[in-house]
Amino acid sequence: MLNKISDWIHSVSKGWVALSALVIFVLFTALVLPGQSTRAQVETRAAGSPDMSFFYTSDELYQMAEAYGQAGREAYIQARFTFDLVWPLVYAIFLATAISWLFQKAFPLESFWQRMNLVPVLAALCDDLENILTSLVMLQFPNRMPLVATLASVFTMGKWLLIGASFVLLIMGVVVGVWRWLKNNR
Repeated sequence: MLNKISDWIHSVSKGWVALSALVIFVLFTALVLPGQSTRAQVETRAAGSPDMSFFYTSDELYQMAEAYGQAGREAYIQARFTFDLVWPLVYAIFLATAISWLFQKAFPLESFWQRMNLVPVLAALCDDLENILTSLVMLQFPNRMPLVATLASVFTMGKWLLIGASFVLLIMGVVVGVWRWLKNNR
């Protein structure tokens, strides 16, 4: 199934698609993220956010939930199921199509590297699971669900590691692609 998803991403990853996804990513980053960040700071009383943390303990997540207050927790949940449904799609589409397009130029089509276009898809999946689990914690507060809180942290770390790996792959695709182009045009 993963091979089929990867192949489909490759099939739609034309240069114009990757470029369009880049434009949407840049516009979203410049125009939507700052406003969302400011709103989140106000609504959650600047108590931090699991989404922006690399690692947090179950207790730290519950401390955030308590600091948010009822209105902050409700705003947090609403943001996870509005803005944070769109944002993972934006970055995953950009990264997956850009990696696919670049890797088609940089590596042989039968190469293992062609499957690396799944890394941003997995990042978005971790992001969505993080959002579901942290929202459950906020919704059930003050009742504790230690396993859910711990898993939320695991998915948060996974999200950040996979997003970081996606950008490393993107840079690698540019470097290898340029190197191969220069080598072939000598």
